[in-house]
Amino acid sequence: MGGADKLSHEIAGRPLLAWSIDALTVVPEIERVVVVTAADRVEEIRSAPWLPAAVVAVVAGGARRHESVAAGAATLDAIDKSAADAAAGHADVAADDAGAASGGSHDRVVLIHDGARPLVSAGLVRAILDAAIRGGAAIPIVPIAETVKRVEDGRVAATVDREELATAQTPQGVRRGLLRSAFAQFPPGGPETWTDEAALLEACRIVVHAIPGETSNLKVTVPADLDRVRSALGGAPPGIGITRIGSGSDSHPFGPGSPLALGGIEVAGAYRLHGHSDGDVALHAVADALLGAAAMGDLGGLFPAGPETPRGIASRELLAEVARRLASAGWRATSVDLTIVGARPRLAALLDKMRQAIAEILGVPTDAISVKASSGNLVGMEGAGRGISASAIAAIERSP
Repeated sequence: MGGADKLSHEIAGRPLLAWSIDALTVVPEIERVVVVTAADRVEEIRSAPWLPAAVVAVVAGGARRHESVAAGAATLDAIDKSAADAAAGHADVAADDAGAASGGSHDRVVLIHDGARPLVSAGLVRAILDAAIRGGAAIPIVPIAETVKRVEDGRVAATVDREELATAQTPQGVRRGLLRSAFAQFPPGGPETWTDEAALLEACRIVVHAIPGETSNLKVTVPADLDRVRSALGGAPPGIGITRIGSGSDSHPFGPGSPLALGGIEVAGAYRLHGHSDGDVALHAVADALLGAAAMGDLGGLFPAGPETPRGIASRELLAEVARRLASAGWRATSVDLTIVGARPRLAALLDKMRQAIAEILGVPTDAISVKASSGNLVGMEGAGRGISASAIAAIERSP
């Protein structure tokens, strides 16, 4: 790379590493991610604003890939053990059921992915997951298209038959139990060096299944590769590229006092909704939908109902903070579909004002916001006029 740090190189305003991580976390089946990096970069990456919520740890690796992968796998094991211990302490039956449903933690699949491969598709990630679940271990491979020569002292010594040759890509998937067995046979500190996980598994006589890879799944290796990635990720027009959808809902009963805060506006003459904040269920639903789309937790986790969140805080402030966090992570809202359910007050004349308020908070055109209302048809708390609920679906995309 001529001395350049490829993982920190910015593509469309975000470092290359951020794109590689997001290429995995966009797949819902990926529950957690550990980033393994050089020791002097741990704190830098751990505090990066673009780091998604799915990243549960950033740890130091070793001098060789074998040692770095072992460090990441050990961190996942420790996290899973801690979670299992906590579950066992609270609900033994639930923990057993969860273990049976997943086939046991040792059968879970771990993927190892190069931080310099930002263009892997969600389809290939899922294909590797499926193949590893079925067969134990799997890698993506790409056949060699060019004629292969063996060169000695600058001269062509022979032409190599390419029919049985292929190049390996990542992510490479393996069941956790098989990976542990491989590390037990060849400990990370041993003399052996493995260029990828498949080589380690092969040495342990563990079958590795090969599935078709993608020619677009390049590993950034030389400066020219950055231009190819930039064209693929940064050159797309707005609306084209990675898009995510999230849903959110909330409900509150009426409490004492007024006015009602709903949809980012105040409704004079109507009772306010009970809650630690101003009780705006509509904005809460929108916020949770956006956070869900970005895999960044939920509103209650960011702003718990305790002393750390001021009582009566305006939900407009909460939604604005959610929008700021999404922007820091490289996302922006593109559309929201909101439905409010309640027998009172009548909202038909206020829906456009709500659309405008939400659009203003999120920084999107008004026509990207839909707000609908229903009386509840005499069903439940809402239909009886004792409270209001709201549900929302939101779409987000990568900021250009």
